[in-house]
This record gives sequence, structure tokens and C-alpha cells, in this order.
Amino acid sequence: MLEFLSANTRAVSPQRAVAEAMELAFGEHPPACDLVLINAAVGHDLVALSQQVRTQCPGARVLAASCAGVVGRDGPGESMHDIAVMALRGEGYVVAHVDGLFGDTSFEKGAELARGLLGTPHPVRMLYLLASGIDIANDQVIAGIESVLGTDVVIFGATSSDQMQGVATFQAIDGVRYQHAAFAVGIWDPTLEVETQATHGFLAVGEPLVVTKAVGNRIIELDGAPAWPAFLARLGLPADATEADTIPIGALAEVLPANLAAEYGNSHILRVVTHHSADGEIIYATECPVGTHLWLTVRDEDLIFRDMDRMLETMVARRPHDHPVAVFQADCLARGRRLFNRVMKEELVHRIQQPLTTDGVVPPWFGMYGFGEYAHLGGANAYHNYTTALAVLYRRAAPTGGRG
Repeated sequence: MLEFLSANTRAVSPQRAVAEAMELAFGEHPPACDLVLINAAVGHDLVALSQQVRTQCPGARVLAASCAGVVGRDGPGESMHDIAVMALRGEGYVVAHVDGLFGDTSFEKGAELARGLLGTPHPVRMLYLLASGIDIANDQVIAGIESVLGTDVVIFGATSSDQMQGVATFQAIDGVRYQHAAFAVGIWDPTLEVETQATHGFLAVGEPLVVTKAVGNRIIELDGAPAWPAFLARLGLPADATEADTIPIGALAEVLPANLAAEYGNSHILRVVTHHSADGEIIYATECPVGTHLWLTVRDEDLIFRDMDRMLETMVARRPHDHPVAVFQADCLARGRRLFNRVMKEELVHRIQQPLTTDGVVPPWFGMYGFGEYAHLGGANAYHNYTTALAVLYRRAAPTGGRG
């Protein structure tokens, strides 16, 4: 049976960061774990952090990812030197990873990743997925995983990020650093169940841009013009603008069917542009067929908080008598209240955590501010951007009688 322990901390030195995180996670007891997950802001070297963890927990596997900030039991951390850790110990999980993950290899690599999760004592029913945040067709990664594990497997997690620059994101597997990799923790512990959901709080505005030429996840033309220049022009940005300029304001919206919109609390799902090519192509987060309508959006602060409260009420109502054993959060830096020239996250995170506490204690919590989020929508695996996405793990209630 799996046990989860977590902590988040801030320190410039990797030695101190890991030592403090382990002390917070394990208390006075010596660290003893089989797997350690690390989210680390880009001021940290993932390899150095991984080596420090393995010094503290010899023999443990270590999976790490870069991000723009973390969320843990003690709230959010947005400095360049924040880290969050989640330690797993006991039986009930399996690890797989792949490299060479790009838009045109996304289905193939998703299937390869899933094949690495086969052969467990019980079927993998849920998995934590961390994938590269640049040049990946996330819908195809999901489809590749489902082609092996089936559509009943629940996928949650995030894509790695930098400081919202869209330059490079990193993953580390057992101390080896990658830029275009993905790793998955498949959970086969039969005593665990998971609830996932996501919400954003942006509104589509104006007339849509129309995709007039595209291949896979590369949008070549919008409204008959080169895609990246057309995107910048619609945003009112100069021709030399970069992703650092567009990511905070350039969420693109795709319309949702009415049934999904009702669940989502919004008529659109969002996409982020994390990269563009020298030829003016937009490297999109999913495949985007010709004819797709893409709206620009505006951030609605009241809607962000209102929909977040609604989502938590819905999730808690599904498990009214159960207490979470772990929470995985994937989030976007654009969420929270805009104060003092920055978006403040503390209130939002508190409102997320409070309904999931037990006797005032926050469960083990592992989150990041990344480039994208994986969570269910309409009972199916989906990829999201600019959302808060939660995966709440519960211990399955013991049967009270009958066939169970």
C-alpha cells in the first residue's frame, strides 16, 4: 500500500533545499522512500537536486521537472529557488519514461510510455504524467497512452515550464537531464481512487482567428496569413515580440460542446502558445485542424474565484465522507488576484486547500506552475491550459458487506 509525504521549501543551495524538504516531509524520522518527485523553479539545477535526494534516500528513484513556481502543503512558492517534493514509499506504483517527445512523435511516445507501465500485479488505473512543455501534441500523448492502457485509465499531471519564456523546459530522470522527455508514475495500488477536475476563468472576446493551414500541432496560417505574425498583430504586439510577451495575455480559446461547457463552467477550453518557428508557425499545444476557430481571451478575476469555489464544492460533494491521502495540483501563473504589478496566488491556494483539509491539516500536496495541465473533462482524459487542475487521491473505503 502506498504512502505519500510532501514538503515545499525555498533555498539557493540544492543541499539545503533538499535537506529542509526532507526534514519537513519526514519529521524527525530518517528519510525512507522508494520514489521522490521534485518540482523545481528554474533557479535550481535538477541534476544537483536529484543527486542530493539520492544521498538522503539511497536507492530511491528520482523524477524531477522545471517549473515557474511550486505549490505544496505550505502554499505557493514563486521564487527562482522554490522546490516541492512528493515522496512515495511502499508497493503500488511503476515508473516509465521516454525521450524524443515532439509534436510529430507524441502518439508514438505516449504509447511507448504506457507500455512501460504494463506487467504490474494489478492494472494501472491512474497515472501521474509529467511531459515536456514545448513542441508536444498533448492530445496525441493522451491518445497514445490510452491505445495501450485503455480509456478508463485516469491521467493527471502537468507539462514542465520555464519562467514563462517559452525557451526551454527540463525533465530529469534519476539524475539525467532531458529537454524533450516525459515520465509517468503508474499507480496500481488497488486501495487508491482518484478524482480530477480543472477550471480556468477566462472569457473569449472579439472575432475569432481561423486556422487556414496546419499540420499536426503546427499552425501555419491564421486567416490566410503566417500564423505567428497574425497572432502578434491581433494581440497588438510588435513583430519582434516573444513568447514572454504573449504567454501572459495570449490565451487562445476553442469552443466546447454544450455538455462539456456546463461541466467546465465555461464555453471554451484554452490553449497556450509556448513556441513558434523561424518560418512563422505557431507550435500549438494540441493538434489543430484547418477550420478551427480561435478566440482571444480576457482574464476575469471574479470568475476565476467563483469557478474555483464551484469546482471544489463539486469535487468534495463526490466524496463527502472521505479524506484525501494526497493531492496533485497543476496550475497557471495567470491565476489569482492582480496586485502590486503581479498576480498573487496565496488566497487562491488557500481556498483550494481549505475544503480538502482534515482537522485543519493539509494532506500531502504536490503542485507546480507549468505550461499545461492534465485532468478529466466529461469523464475523459483531457489537456488544459491556464487552469487549476486537481487530482485528489483517496483510500478506497473498505466494503461493508455483500459482494463488495
